[in-house]
Amino acid sequence: MNKYLTISYAFIFAFILSLDIQAANLPSNIASLVEDSAPAVVNITSRKEVSTQNSFRGMPPELERFFGIPRGYEEAPQQKRKAEGYGSGFIFKENYILTNFHVVDGASEVIVSLVDRREYVAEVIGIDALSDLAVLKIDGKKLPKVKVGDSESLRVGDWVVAIGSPYSFDFSVTAGIVSAKGRSIQNNNIGNYVPFLQTDVAINPGNSGGPLFDLQGEVVGINSQIYSRSGGYQGLAFAIPINVAIDVAEQIIDSGVVARGYLGVRVGEVDNDLAEALGMDKPYGALINDLEEGESGDNGGLIPGDVILDFDGKEIKFSADLPHVVGQIKPNTESIATIFRDGEEIQLTFTLGELPSSDKPFVPAKSNNNSDMLGLQIEEIDRDNPQMANLEDGVIVAKVVSGSPASGKIQRGDVITHIRYRNMKYKIDSLESFSDTVEKLESGSIVAVFGKRNNARFIVPIRLN
Repeated sequence: MNKYLTISYAFIFAFILSLDIQAANLPSNIASLVEDSAPAVVNITSRKEVSTQNSFRGMPPELERFFGIPRGYEEAPQQKRKAEGYGSGFIFKENYILTNFHVVDGASEVIVSLVDRREYVAEVIGIDALSDLAVLKIDGKKLPKVKVGDSESLRVGDWVVAIGSPYSFDFSVTAGIVSAKGRSIQNNNIGNYVPFLQTDVAINPGNSGGPLFDLQGEVVGINSQIYSRSGGYQGLAFAIPINVAIDVAEQIIDSGVVARGYLGVRVGEVDNDLAEALGMDKPYGALINDLEEGESGDNGGLIPGDVILDFDGKEIKFSADLPHVVGQIKPNTESIATIFRDGEEIQLTFTLGELPSSDKPFVPAKSNNNSDMLGLQIEEIDRDNPQMANLEDGVIVAKVVSGSPASGKIQRGDVITHIRYRNMKYKIDSLESFSDTVEKLESGSIVAVFGKRNNARFIVPIRLN
C-alpha cells in the first residue's frame, strides 16, 4: 500500500476517534435539566417613563442655535414616553424572584412571565446596587422553584447551562464551561464586592438576571454582565456566585438592607519589584497604602506597607480579593488575618465595621507611612509657607531628574515619609535623615518609597542605578 495513503487513513482514523472522545465528554443530561428547571425561570419586562426633549425638525440644539432657530423651539418642555426593558430571573423560594438590579432600575412597573404563560405584576422588595441584585415578589400559587446549589464547589472547567431571554427570545438555552473564578470587574460601580464567575456561555442582552445551572440542575450563579465591544456576545460572560446572591437576598427579605463588613483601608497591588523591595518571595497579597482613622484596620494595628496574605481563612492573591472577602463578612464580626511585615508573617485580629454609604468620605489615619541614586532634588518642608503648613512630616520633592530611577514614579510636590530597604524601614523627617538613609543604599537594589501625594498615600518600588 502507498505509504502516503496509509498516513492519510491513520490521520482520518485519529480525527474520527478524537470526535468520539469529544462527544463522550459532552454532558448528555442538558435536555432533562432544562425540562426540570425551565418552569422556575421567568422573563422580566420593566416599564419606565423616560423624558424626551422636543427640538426643531429633530435638529440638535447646537445646530438650532447655528441656524438661528427661535429659543422657544430649543427649550420646549420635556415630554414623557414609556420605554420597556427586558431581562430574566428565577423563583428561588416561595413567591420570591432573584434578578439583576440593572434589569429593574428605575422601573415604574415590572411584569413577570412564566414559561406556562402566566403573568404577574411584581413588587420590587429591595435592591443592592453594589452586587447588582434585586429581589421581586409575585402573588401566585403553586409556583415552581429552582434548586439552589453551592458556587464554592464549582471548579474551573465545569460545565454550566444558562436559561434566559436574550433579545426577548424567551427561555433560550446555552451551555459552556466555567472559565475562571473570583474575577473582579467594575461597571458603573457595580461589582466591587462580587467575586464573579467567568464563563464562555453565550450570554446576550436579555439574559441578565437569569440562572446559571450546574449539571445537577442546581443554580450556581446569576448571569449579570458580558464583555463586549459590539454589544453582543464575544466569549466572555460573568455571573454572580449564588452563595453571594442568596446572602444578599435573605438580608433584603429580612431587613430591607444589606450590611457588609468594612476594614477601612486603601490597597494596592504587589508587583515583582515591590515584592523584592519588601523582602517577599513572590508578588502576592493586598498592599496597605492607607488606613481610615478609627476604622477596623486602624484599630487592629495595620500600618501602611503591610501586605495582607489571607483574611478570615481565605487567601488574598490580589488586592481586589480583599473587598470580596471582607464584604461577605457581617459587621462586628471578629476576623483574623495573616500579615507580611518587615520580612515576617504575623497575625492580627480585627472587629469589622460596617461598609459606609458611598457619600461618606475616606478619612486617612494619622499614622506614619510610606540623592543622586534616586534622581531626586529634595527640600525641607517650610512650615511658614501656608501651602506646606499642614503637610505630614517628611521631605518634599522639588525636582525629579528625567530618566532617573524615580522618574515616572515620584512627582514634584510629593512628600517622602519613609524608605524601606532590606527589611528596615527608615523614617524620613528631614534632609539629614534622607541623606543618612540614601547613604545606606546600594546600587542595583530595590527600595520601597513611602509618601503622600494630594492627601493620598502611595508606596512605590524604585530600582537604584
